[in-house]
Amino acid sequence: MAVDSRGAVALGSPNGRKDRVVHARFSASELAAIDSAAEAAGLTVSAFMRSLTLEGAGVRPFLTDDDRAVFEMLISDMRSVGVNLNQLARSANASGRLSEADVAIELSEVQRLVAAVVLELRSFAARGARRRGAP
Repeated sequence: MAVDSRGAVALGSPNGRKDRVVHARFSASELAAIDSAAEAAGLTVSAFMRSLTLEGAGVRPFLTDDDRAVFEMLISDMRSVGVNLNQLARSANASGRLSEADVAIELSEVQRLVAAVVLELRSFAARGARRRGAP
């Protein structure tokens, strides 16, 4: 399994062609359920089975460009909060005091950011479940 410099698993071949085949046997009713779930997810049966298999193997998440943009904004916000917390710690270490107002402001930013991350992760999980036809 190829891993890039960020530790992400490289999916597919460099030219985007799927050149390996896995065979699986299903009953008629199982295949009908798979066809129905794939259609509901707006995927081909092949893409549907590939996404389920890769997710089951721990190769996830499957992010859209919009997902990546949202996570980049959240990462940027996290960096800003981290910088501010670091400045608070330096100030406290230098003066021996910590302003309650500054701490309250930073804590509210941390809470806002955590809420945004949780909301995005819940949305992502719900969307994945809907695409797979899970209840």
